[in-house]
Amino acid sequence: MKRLKVAVIGAGYFSQFHYDAWSRIADVELVGLCEIDRARAELAAARWSVPRIFDDPETMLRETRPDLVDIVTPPPTHFAMVSLAAAHKVHVICQKAFCRDITEAQEAARIADETGIVAVVHENFRFQPWYGEMKRRIEAGELGEIYQARFNLRPGDGQGANAYLDRQPYFQKMEKFLVHETAVHFIDTFRYLFGEIGSVFADLRRQNPVIAGEDAGIILFRHQNGIRSLFDGNRLSDHAASNQRLTMGEMLIEGERGAIRLDGDGRVTQRAFGSNEWTPVALAWDNVGFAGDCVKALQQHVVDHLLKGAPIANAATDYIRNIAIEDAVYLSARTGSIQPIVQTTPAVI
Repeated sequence: MKRLKVAVIGAGYFSQFHYDAWSRIADVELVGLCEIDRARAELAAARWSVPRIFDDPETMLRETRPDLVDIVTPPPTHFAMVSLAAAHKVHVICQKAFCRDITEAQEAARIADETGIVAVVHENFRFQPWYGEMKRRIEAGELGEIYQARFNLRPGDGQGANAYLDRQPYFQKMEKFLVHETAVHFIDTFRYLFGEIGSVFADLRRQNPVIAGEDAGIILFRHQNGIRSLFDGNRLSDHAASNQRLTMGEMLIEGERGAIRLDGDGRVTQRAFGSNEWTPVALAWDNVGFAGDCVKALQQHVVDHLLKGAPIANAATDYIRNIAIEDAVYLSARTGSIQPIVQTTPAVI
């Protein structure tokens, strides 16, 4: 079997998890990186043994001829980068948030489809190992009919004038923050666990005056199968965890036969209906990379699709639904009303 030649565009904060994951996937050869900041490029290339550095993405694609390009750049660049990859017939993984708005994202997905390339959004939360185990148990019927679910987001990183400055300072300037940057992960995860979302109701607020966007809020998702899921997010509050960014919070799923929950240290426990005992769920995962090594899991998923024909999740055309739901959340918060989700292209959960 051939090795997949991968090039990466971007060397910012989160790219370290991408490069690390690529370096640990056996069927991959990193052939180049593109970054306009030469010092950052040289640090990344040395750390991850990337053989060539570029400051122009087209030159990199032309000279390295990769099979796949990993776009780890801000949303305003995504449309141009996906279009460039399509022109070179190179498959794409693109970081979220995908493009600047739903119109641009739809056009990028259309261009990818028309040129025959695979375009996947790097939405990695559904690849966290605890969610895979929860989904397996739900599908096995261990909880019976699912009634409702709740995730409490409590990273505790949003207090004070220096909030986010040590890691991702641009967070302070984002006019849309909690939902666009963070809750969209759980929009995708809730769809993965509980099925398609039909409507939303949201109450959003800004609690830290030094940032531009909302940093707290409650969102009720009404799934088409009758399940209700609740996202309760506050970036100023914390939760009990040795690493508060591991799970970012805690989840509880309740059904007719019992409940299953996730804590801040990635532990999953399950309780049968009528019992007071929470039983630990056997769950093996590697505490490397980001959040249970979910970045590597996503990238391996794409490699398996390209090299072995395995099914693919979060193709760009399917991911449009997440953006439509995000838009409905903001509209609900502005109007104080329940908002239906406008139909987009058929979705693969």
